[in-house]
Amino acid sequence: MLHKQLQSSYYLNSLFSLFRFICIYPAYLNNKKTIAEGRRIPIDKAVENPTSAEIQDVCAAVGFNVLLEKNKMYPREWNRDVQYRGRVRIQLKQDDGNPCLPQFPTRKSVMLYAAETIPKLKTRTQKMGGSDQSLQQGEGGKKGKGKKKK
Repeated sequence: MLHKQLQSSYYLNSLFSLFRFICIYPAYLNNKKTIAEGRRIPIDKAVENPTSAEIQDVCAAVGFNVLLEKNKMYPREWNRDVQYRGRVRIQLKQDDGNPCLPQFPTRKSVMLYAAETIPKLKTRTQKMGGSDQSLQQGEGGKKGKGKKKK
């Protein structure tokens, strides 16, 4: 009997500690989504198609206790692709209720920081650089073909 009570108290403590974690889905920060589709920050501050891994990287780098749940999906997300999967759990507050990091007192401040920082990630800047080069090469090839026809 005592063993069951200890198990249940441990379970309750772990549940209460999970309440200190907030959930952030990529849809919250996606500028391709409307408010009705789940975006929670202004469109001018949102990011194009963020991933849960990018949100995790940004939040872990600033010092949050982060948990990535890869198989979770945002309920309003109709697309079941791997790109849209994932949920990030972030410990926003300590057990006493104080924020873990004083510069991030609310969930909105965490979301705005993540949306501001994700475009600066190396993976994002390298992708952008590579796509610019491929566009320039494609245009050059078209010009060469046009000259041969005349």
